[in-house]
Amino acid sequence: MKENMESINVKEQENPSLETILETERSYAPLVDIYETNEDYILIANLPGVKREDVKLKFEEGALIIFGKIDYKESLNKEYLLNETQIGNFYRKFNISDSIDESKIEAKHENGQLLVKLPKHERVKPKTINIK
Repeated sequence: MKENMESINVKEQENPSLETILETERSYAPLVDIYETNEDYILIANLPGVKREDVKLKFEEGALIIFGKIDYKESLNKEYLLNETQIGNFYRKFNISDSIDESKIEAKHENGQLLVKLPKHERVKPKTINIK
């Protein structure tokens, strides 16, 4: 059953930077759902096996960056009988339009999912116009 397993070379480092991790460890794009309400865009990213303290969410230069770090040692040291999931960190970058009020972005992590609330600027929210 182990013939399909691949060894992953991981450098041992104390608190490596995000850039170092992306260069030295395998990463995958998490599965994401995005939907819209009148007030917000909601992004839900699936990050199985990632603890809340190992999730990084950054907004820089008009992009939202999601990073989730798994515990490689724990994942690779298991005696798998069947291994259908990919072993690696999660990384995804989204370009965000200027219709988002980045100062009000909120996020929470529950049950292996990262939920990001991206509030719309007032200027792009639907408005009802009263007819006189």
